[in-house]
Amino acid sequence: MDKEKCLVWYLKGKIGGYQALIRQDDRGSKRQVVGFTAARILSAFSWESRLKQCEARLDLKTDKGLLLTPTLFSVFTEAFEMVVRHARNYTNTMFRNSYRNMAAKAFKFVGEFFTDISLYILGSDINVNDMINEFFDSLFPLVYPHLINPGFPDPSLEMTECLRLARRDLKVFGNFPKVMMTQVSKSLQVTRVFLQALNLGIEVVNTTDHLKFSKDCGRALLKMWYCPHCQDLMMAKPCAGFCNVVLQGCLASVVEIDSYWREYLRSLEGLAKGMRSIYDMEHVLLNLFSLIRDSIMYMQKNAEKLAVTIGKLCGHSQQRQYRSAWYPEDLFVDKRVMRAAHVDHEETLSSRRRELITKLRMHSSFYSSLPEYICSHSSVVQNNTLCWNGQEIVER
Repeated sequence: MDKEKCLVWYLKGKIGGYQALIRQDDRGSKRQVVGFTAARILSAFSWESRLKQCEARLDLKTDKGLLLTPTLFSVFTEAFEMVVRHARNYTNTMFRNSYRNMAAKAFKFVGEFFTDISLYILGSDINVNDMINEFFDSLFPLVYPHLINPGFPDPSLEMTECLRLARRDLKVFGNFPKVMMTQVSKSLQVTRVFLQALNLGIEVVNTTDHLKFSKDCGRALLKMWYCPHCQDLMMAKPCAGFCNVVLQGCLASVVEIDSYWREYLRSLEGLAKGMRSIYDMEHVLLNLFSLIRDSIMYMQKNAEKLAVTIGKLCGHSQQRQYRSAWYPEDLFVDKRVMRAAHVDHEETLSSRRRELITKLRMHSSFYSSLPEYICSHSSVVQNNTLCWNGQEIVER
């Protein structure tokens, strides 16, 4: 079972690293665990027909909804993708209501930015700081002529490139890009690790779903189910204790995983609990529209000084009409709506994480209790007085 242990320890290390990061910098701001049907367990055998008969005798089913499944991974992936879509829509709505004259062109940059976010969550090798810098580099040449000199034609390619280069040196958007980098980077890192944790956990339990047992195990199963037939005891059923002993021997390698499985669940629970404030992707992304809006207003407040500096750097000497920062009335209406929607989405995603952890905690002893579980759900004696103990018929 080295592969399973290796995966779990790797996963524990990655999760633990981000737990430490959360504790250090918290500023207030599985393929399914199949029900291990004995039929599936014995399906790994390619032995005699009697072993196939054993498969038919053992029929165990569990509640699939309580275990790690690929579907569960898809549910969380889709939930995160939905948050990204809502965040993109909120940002587009802000531009549409506050800056109508440049909204259509801004949609392009907004779409590219949130597409990069989605790709990062799914594991793409994209630098978060680079994607945010690219967004503001593209936004400044669009915002500058519309707000500093409204009605002026779009800047030339040369002027556009000059504005892009000047944006970072002049900090035209203040510290807002840096704040976004910090919040988006931390929240997306934890989100990506959470999805990796689910995926790796599913891989581990899926690996244990395809087991190949020894011949000794096969003989023990045959003895448990069919030896009574040789004594004309066709209706005899194995004793529960006898079944547990046999299954514990057959599943010894699986039971060894139990301590690693428990540690994995504890680490996953700690990671999920730490996904709050700046480590909560939903909280951060659904408020990005506000940071972007505030960054533009910061630029407007410094319009006169900025225009003079840009004129020197980029040779933009046309007459300017300075505009002070303004607060569109309909933006506040939409903001209240956005906040209401934000609460609903946050409760949904947070509740899904809590529900997942609650269900997994209920199955923390899944591997260690597997032999007993299989026996209790198969044709062993539970209520009858007499049963087969491997040697003879005895009282239960």
